[in-house]
Amino acid sequence: MPSTSAAASKTRNVSLAITALAAGGFAIGTTEFAIMGLLQEMVADLRVSVPEGGHVISAYALGVVVGAPLLAAAGAKMPRKWLALGLMAFFAIANLSSFFAPDYGWLLVTRFLSGLPHGAFFGVAAVIAASLVAPTRRGWAISMVMLGLSIANVIGVPFATWLGQQAGWRWMFVLVGAISLVTVALVARFVPFQAAHPEASIRRELSALRRMQMWLALLVGTVGFGGFFAVYTYISPTMTEVAGFSMGVLPLIVGLYGVGQVVGNIVGGRIADKSVMGSIYAVLAGTVLILAIYAWGVQYKASAIVLVFLVGAIGSALTPALQTRLLDVSPGAASLASSLNHAALNMANALGAMAGGLVIAWGWGFQSPAIVGAVLALMGLGVALLSGALDRRRPAQQAGKKAAGTQEASTAEEISR
Repeated sequence: MPSTSAAASKTRNVSLAITALAAGGFAIGTTEFAIMGLLQEMVADLRVSVPEGGHVISAYALGVVVGAPLLAAAGAKMPRKWLALGLMAFFAIANLSSFFAPDYGWLLVTRFLSGLPHGAFFGVAAVIAASLVAPTRRGWAISMVMLGLSIANVIGVPFATWLGQQAGWRWMFVLVGAISLVTVALVARFVPFQAAHPEASIRRELSALRRMQMWLALLVGTVGFGGFFAVYTYISPTMTEVAGFSMGVLPLIVGLYGVGQVVGNIVGGRIADKSVMGSIYAVLAGTVLILAIYAWGVQYKASAIVLVFLVGAIGSALTPALQTRLLDVSPGAASLASSLNHAALNMANALGAMAGGLVIAWGWGFQSPAIVGAVLALMGLGVALLSGALDRRRPAQQAGKKAAGTQEASTAEEISR
């Protein structure tokens, strides 16, 4: 009985710690995606074009790209809990500053600052979560941290979208700041203290940058996820101008997308524990197919609703596998590798928003970003297949070297005789 009680207590503590980290994902997901649902209100208030509004989204994404490697490497010697607390506190302050941005230019700056801790927080949170469970459950633990991001699209983003429509789009940033401060309290209370690795250093973390497989994994995320963001960035005008929904229905549509993310995230974590690369292949192939269908089917309300759910599910399913892949190919530099995953995903955000904005600006219509997205996902699948081929080639090379060494030893023995 004592052992059973101890096991139950440990499980409960792990669950509370992962929930605390997932709360940070909830805050990050709300600020990252709610601005897309409020895009039309923002551009009208700031008197800029829709493509210029997309640059605000890109500014946040670029902040993630810059901040992820710098903050993860700089915090290499810090205990992971302290690093997570500092990053989330900075995130809260930066989001609140967006509320007070007086014009478009300052909003770009504050959104860039808000993005800086995003990747580093998810990176350290994934490493903490993976360290709390058995190796065979890493995909599940990482997916549970990312579940906060998915749930944000069911609850946080629709509520923030509604709040922005009712009280003004800037109030979304106040909501995110409050959630972030709650996360700080939860992490302080429930995440266990883990001393920094005695050999941890900026140089040790940066050693991961020498590994080709890490760069290929990041390229899969950047290009493959670019297709997903090319579609989701412009979901608001697409649903109103193409599908014909009213503005009042948008929070429900965004919420449906979030439900798809929750389902995809849970399924993605399960299949990643069975086969990391197999999961990546399947999800990217599915993304190509779904985005191609979206480009045609979004013009009809019934199919648009189904496709919004499927886009959310297929996009979210890729994250746990990519995060686990980076941990596998970057031993000794887990924090930096995990952080760079989110830098890659936000490069995808910037790439998708820019590519989607370009084809819209060229007059190709709000359905055209889905075609761009399908092409990007296909390119990501090609990179993943190359990475998998290199994995299969390496054991064969090692086996060949071992066989050659055995043959040389046998020959030397015969000569000695």
